[in-house]
Order: sequence, then structure tokens, then C-alpha cells
Amino acid sequence: MSVYPEQGRTAWITARRPARAGGLDPGEPRAAFLERERRADGQVVPTGVVLLTNKECPWKCLMCDLWKETTAERVPPGSIPRQIAAAVRRWAPARPAQVKLYNSGSFFDAAAIAPEDYAEIARGVAFAGHVVVECHPKLVGRRTLAFRDLLAGTLEVAMGLETAHPEVLRRLNKGFDLADFARAAAQLRAEGIAVRAFLLAPPPFLAGDEIRAWALQSARFAFNCGAGAVTFIPTRGGNGAMDELRAHGEFSPPTLAQLEEAQEAALALGLGRVFTDTWGLETLASCPRCAAGRLQRLQRINLGQEPEPAVACARCGGR
Repeated sequence: MSVYPEQGRTAWITARRPARAGGLDPGEPRAAFLERERRADGQVVPTGVVLLTNKECPWKCLMCDLWKETTAERVPPGSIPRQIAAAVRRWAPARPAQVKLYNSGSFFDAAAIAPEDYAEIARGVAFAGHVVVECHPKLVGRRTLAFRDLLAGTLEVAMGLETAHPEVLRRLNKGFDLADFARAAAQLRAEGIAVRAFLLAPPPFLAGDEIRAWALQSARFAFNCGAGAVTFIPTRGGNGAMDELRAHGEFSPPTLAQLEEAQEAALALGLGRVFTDTWGLETLASCPRCAAGRLQRLQRINLGQEPEPAVACARCGGR
């Protein structure tokens, strides 16, 4: 029997949480950095990433740990534009070609980011030709279109699909199903807004060959819904709930081999760009001899979108 309940999942998840981080400044982003990313047109461009300080998402997803560095309440109106201005100052003199505004929740949640701030936010990123935000599928709607119309460039909405396995998706407590994701993606594409899907690598409750099979199926589903890119996010512990699942054999942290297999299989579909989130990935490396080479290979594939031979390792055999 699973330790994870069929009823009362939100209470079960939140009861296992460690303490939230304190001391967050509503006028400063949690982080702001520059990276490179391959665009849909094939160009590799400088990209500014802003991790906005903001309130927690209203959904309590099983695997989420983003809430650890969120505020208990919505930051005051005007705070998000100030955070973006602070990020731009950190990047100076760079003016990246695209900007990602990630707020540990849903950009179009009016209880998180004040719609009256949209115009000033758009002015703050007017130098960027493309802006990426994140949002829950059920919050895609008229506010999305209003923000798009304020931008100087184009908009992309990233949604956390996580998996196309319908039962696992339900158990993640995300508050939407595959039909909801498909509807939101279709609405975005009909309005000329690009779609990106985040996928867990691997989700809990799957093991063995199921992990690779559902990674491929999930990428295919996202692309068939109109996503132009999918990003595999290594599933992490540390939020209490995932640690308990791991203790009961219902979740195992990802291996580099699983991430490599997922990216290779999804890339072979030829349906869109496939990225692997490499942030903190060195913590998953179990072999010091090949870890650096394998991480660099994943980063090169992210930028080149071409398969590469696996890194051979006599010590671990690439496991």
C-alpha cells in the first residue's frame, strides 16, 4: 500500500514541509543571471533569467520545492517591476535577446503578480525580443493576452506538464489533467503565443523501463499539443513529501543516465527543441571520472540540438 493518501493530499504534502526561508526582500529578485539558449529559429542567444520574489503558488504540487523561497503574501504592487529593474542593472551592460520571468508559481495568477503592474513589467523588458513566463494551464486566459499585447516582442508561456501518465499526473496534485493542458496549449498557439512544457525526470511512482517510456510519451504529447520546446527538470527531494516517498520506495532521485536517455529519445522525435535543466546537476553525478564530461555533453546538446556520442567511462560504464 502506498504511503501517499488518496484523499487529503494537500494536507499530507504541507504537513511534511520544512521551514520556509525568511528574509526575502520584495524589491529584489531571488536570483538574476545570464545564460545562453537556442531559440526556435536556431540561433543561440543570450538569455536573462529572473527568479522573482513572490508569493507561493495556490496549488500544492507533490514534488514542488519552490515554495521554500516564496513570501507568505503577495508582494506589494510595484515590487515586480522593481525586481526586474534590479535584475537588468545586474546584467548591465548586457541587454539579452530574450528574458525569462519565473515567479515560483503562475505569472497570470492575479493573487501573485498584480495585473496593474503588467505595463511597467513590459516596459522593463522592452529591450528583449522574446519573453518567457510560467503559468498553470488553468490560469491561461484574458490576462495572458493582455500582457502579450503590452510586450515589444513575442511571448512564450511555459507550463509544468510534468508527465503524460494520467494517473501519475493526478497524483502529483497539480489540479489539472491532460485535457486541460491541451486546451491551454491550443488557446496559446491560436493567439500566436509559443508554448514550452516542463517535464519531470523522473516522476515519482514510476520505475525501470516505465521511466524512459513515459519520458518519451510525455515529450510526444507536449509537442503534439503545440509545444515548441520541452525541458526535462531533474526531480529533487528535500521538500518533505518526496523524502517520505523515497523512504518508502515510491521515488528515486534521477541519475545522469536517465536524463541522458530522456533527452536523446525526445530529441530523436524531431518535433521541437529538447532541453535538460542542468542547474545543480553535478549533485546527481555518482562518478567523479566522467561527471564533468557528461554534464558538458548535456549542455552542448541543449545548445546544438544534435545528438552526440555518449561519454565512455571505464569506471562506471555510463550509469
